[in-house]
Amino acid sequence: MSGDVFGNGMLLSEHIRLVAAFDHRHIFLDPQPDAVASYAERRRLFELPRSSWADYDASLISDGGGVYPRQAKSIRITEQVRHALGLGEGTMELAPQELLQAILRAPVDLLYNGGIGTYVKASSESQAEVGDKANDTIRVNGNELRAKVIVEGGNLGLTQRGRIEAALGGILVNTDAIDNSAGVDCSDHEVNIKILIDNMIAAGRMDAGERADFLHSLTDEVAGLVLRTNAAQNVLLMNDRYQVVQWSPGFERLMDWLETETGLDRGLEALPGTAELHARLAAGRGLTGPELAVLCAYAKTELAAALNASDLADDPWFGQTLRSYFPARLPERFGAESDTHPLRREIISTVVANDMINLGGITFAFRAMEETEASPADVARAFVVLREVFDLDSTMAELAALPPGCPAQNRCAMAAEMRRLLDRGTRWYVTRHGQDQPIAEAIERFKPRIDPLREDLSRYLSGADLERLHARLADHLAGIPADLARRTPVILAGFGLLDLAIISEQVREPSHRIAAVYFALYDRLGVIELLMLITTLPRRNRWESLARAALRDDVYSAVADMTVAVMQTTGASNGGGADPLERILAWERQHAGQVARIKATLAQLHRPGEADIASLSVALKQLRAVVRR
Repeated sequence: MSGDVFGNGMLLSEHIRLVAAFDHRHIFLDPQPDAVASYAERRRLFELPRSSWADYDASLISDGGGVYPRQAKSIRITEQVRHALGLGEGTMELAPQELLQAILRAPVDLLYNGGIGTYVKASSESQAEVGDKANDTIRVNGNELRAKVIVEGGNLGLTQRGRIEAALGGILVNTDAIDNSAGVDCSDHEVNIKILIDNMIAAGRMDAGERADFLHSLTDEVAGLVLRTNAAQNVLLMNDRYQVVQWSPGFERLMDWLETETGLDRGLEALPGTAELHARLAAGRGLTGPELAVLCAYAKTELAAALNASDLADDPWFGQTLRSYFPARLPERFGAESDTHPLRREIISTVVANDMINLGGITFAFRAMEETEASPADVARAFVVLREVFDLDSTMAELAALPPGCPAQNRCAMAAEMRRLLDRGTRWYVTRHGQDQPIAEAIERFKPRIDPLREDLSRYLSGADLERLHARLADHLAGIPADLARRTPVILAGFGLLDLAIISEQVREPSHRIAAVYFALYDRLGVIELLMLITTLPRRNRWESLARAALRDDVYSAVADMTVAVMQTTGASNGGGADPLERILAWERQHAGQVARIKATLAQLHRPGEADIASLSVALKQLRAVVRR
């Protein structure tokens, strides 16, 4: 077929029911297509040299359909076509240009652009602004589209403002850059693989005559690597769309920073100004998918450049990052010599930046640096350590493997829990422990202490705490396999295991006893409730976000310090037993007056309207004071 629509799109699934299509010569209409038969016929035409829609077997087209030349004066519209394209009653014929517009506006699941030309603009744009005069008579506006999903197999099928207008109407659409990112990534892999192989040939490690066949043998594995990254990027955008209203202040601050530091032009990129975005938020809407896609590109580009300029890649850990970028046969054959790639630093920086944004979210690295004043490299090291210690890749793999019937919002709710763990863990790591430690040593320091406790964290949470965690996510566990549903509510509670790992270096007792006291204090002090109160505080600007983060850190620090105090003063040598509550009560008796004041203050916080930054700060000051005495 002319163009690449069939090779790149319509042959990738046997389930597509292609209702209508057009190119520069023909218009194809099949109002009630048979998926199996039409797929086989499209494949036949794809393999037929110099074919066109005119070669399609007419006997396979459903009643009322056909293939028509675009040069016709008018085309008869059958009742079947009228229904399939959602045309008005009494529509009996259309000029080709009108029919093409009707195809673009059709109420279908998928609108796929696989050709050349811009077919959708925003209602606020003129035809002249689009700059594609050949399609002026065909082009429609984004707010006229009725498809559920738009996929851009070609470039510039829609203007950016047209995409945004369609997305504001509820259509799922990214950008052409996102939809075609696998092709770009494939080209990058090809170039970097050829550089390495050519160096091996020059070094006498490979015969030049073997080069072509060896490269060809890597095709399928390269495709797998590329598609894995492409899928992760789309999961990122899905998760950010889910949180975009709640996390809008972070996106606003990121855009402000990009404008100031990188020359982002909101007008050029069709990004909303503050007033427009606030008007959307008032209506319950935030940034759209196409706008998030633009911010994703900027966030990744800037982070990769900053990491490349740092010493991050000098850590020996990233040798495996480089090797995992290539098909397995390359490092297997050439071993450590694959680490000599001349673009080693650039590849590592790009891979790490992609992983950080894909897993943590578009604003993840920016917010971590903003809230801690840590360098991009320090945040990246923290990310890598936490990713390994908490095995976050396995969590994402479980989410990806959820059955198709699982609601998207439930997947996103679970991913949000993992992101919160990553957010808090990153801040903890860069501000307290190990940021200058080699990554392998840091992982070895934390992982053996955390793994045994993480496997069944729910056993340490009981009573009201466990009920609150389950209640907070109860609406998002429908359709989730039982094991994952059981573990999801306590994902975020796993953050406390970082403090437990440090406590285990100070307290010479088994880790399960430390965990029992720590989480018993959670229940005794109502820590989960306290953290939820902090979560409800506003974060309209950077200072409110920093204040929330500081309060949350104070809660965790106070519980950790109190755990140490309880264990050091009520252990076996001090007459204490193994029961965690008994030990806590014994410690409380030693500080009866202060503990009574703390409980009174915490009780007051739970009254309507009492919890704000000031009152929470007072309560946490009292907590810290009793531990220091």
